[in-house]
Amino acid sequence: MEVCYQLPVLPLDRPVPKHVLSRRGAISFSSSSSLFGAPDPRQLSQRRGAISYDSSDQTALYIRMLACSDSSLIPDPGFSSAGPVSGRRLRRLLSFQRYLHSSRLLRGTPHLNPLHILDEDYTGQAKCMLERVATWNFDIFLYDRLTNGNSLVTLTFHLLNQYGLLELFQLDMVKLWRFLVMVQEDYHSLNPYHNAVHAADVTQAMYCYLREPKLAKSLTSCDILLGLLAAATHDLDHPGVNQPFLIKTNHYLAKLYRNSSVLENHHWRSAVGLLRETGLFSHLPAEDGLKMEHQLGSLILATDISRQNEYLGKFRTHLDQDDLYLSNASHRHFILQMALKCADICNPCRPWELSKQWSEKVTEEFFHQGDIEKKHRLEVSPLCDSQSNSMANIQIGFMTYVVEPLFAEWGRFSDTRLSQTMLGHLGLNKASWGGLVQQEGFSSPEELEPSSPAFFTMSTPAVTESEPESASAAEPIAVTMATATGETNYKEIPQGSKES
Repeated sequence: MEVCYQLPVLPLDRPVPKHVLSRRGAISFSSSSSLFGAPDPRQLSQRRGAISYDSSDQTALYIRMLACSDSSLIPDPGFSSAGPVSGRRLRRLLSFQRYLHSSRLLRGTPHLNPLHILDEDYTGQAKCMLERVATWNFDIFLYDRLTNGNSLVTLTFHLLNQYGLLELFQLDMVKLWRFLVMVQEDYHSLNPYHNAVHAADVTQAMYCYLREPKLAKSLTSCDILLGLLAAATHDLDHPGVNQPFLIKTNHYLAKLYRNSSVLENHHWRSAVGLLRETGLFSHLPAEDGLKMEHQLGSLILATDISRQNEYLGKFRTHLDQDDLYLSNASHRHFILQMALKCADICNPCRPWELSKQWSEKVTEEFFHQGDIEKKHRLEVSPLCDSQSNSMANIQIGFMTYVVEPLFAEWGRFSDTRLSQTMLGHLGLNKASWGGLVQQEGFSSPEELEPSSPAFFTMSTPAVTESEPESASAAEPIAVTMATATGETNYKEIPQGSKES
């Protein structure tokens, strides 16, 4: 039995479809088996965040779903509680117990002194790493291992605390911790690339950019809060496949958002759903809370790769005309958008040891999607065919057509040691991949079309921040897939009606 609780002031105007009620998030689960590698929904005792919609303003709403005790749920091994408890829910409860156990929660501290409330959760090595969180060679993979897979929660909390944002915005520490735990859980750990570690990496890069002199002296506390939250949630509930895949399989989210910035809209709406469920901003005036949600969405929507040339052209024009004034709120917000775009694709600008690991992960995810498309006789998306692409070939093309143009303009805007370091790593990494391209016998970037569209067709062209549209239900098709570990996962390609 499932009970649906709607959010305050957001009435639903129609019954919620069964395929929505049985889903985690809006994209993670469907009625029969796991979608894109997420866990079996029968193992969950509490879910939330599914999407419904309102026909009047066509804005996606979020509802909360609580599942009652069910004999089909599997209790966590080693516990003999009367009711079933999922391992995920148990970990969340235990993290709260450790968090509330800290006596520092009950003691006030001066505004300028950060609260050291997470010490008991860190190992000595992890805490030591956080002292160097502003360095560009920060190893997020090592940090994630040291924090037992909690890199996104601990790092984001640490950064917000470092800026004194908890006190400044009077954020309830328990609500914030719960929000970050839920954000981390709603990233799909089975995704090779688009997972919570990637979100933590982007958040750390965003922090580095926020510390750049031009930004540090101009950004407001609200700008910093939004920038860090956008970085942490920018790929929330990512399914591990791209927008064209969702469109060609008639996924209902593609219809909901009219095939426009489908994933980015979903990431934003998912983040808003968690903000409202946890009540993180509930103490703020309603108008301020809505404004922050909208600005958060504007930042996340800017990460749509199909709008790369739009943002890059605007950035270049501002720099050419020297008319960026960071005393202007709209200009500061635009720079935050550009900073988040840089943070999202900064992997080629990291030291080779880190950059190569990210390249392996994103290529695995691309080829994973290509294998699904081949199995179901769908047109294979660009860069997703393992037989006609290699990791080196993909990376050097990505650097040439996407990364270099963006970071060259960022370097013009912020000509600092960090910018020079990033461009230096980018050049060295590109040279390394170029040597591998020649060894593998694939076409070099110079042999490709100068305006090679492959890197911009991972998403279809988007319109500016359109409101979502209602969608018809989609029928899932089970797909059997092999993971990198050799295990078999049952995934689904949702098929909707063939009508446009």
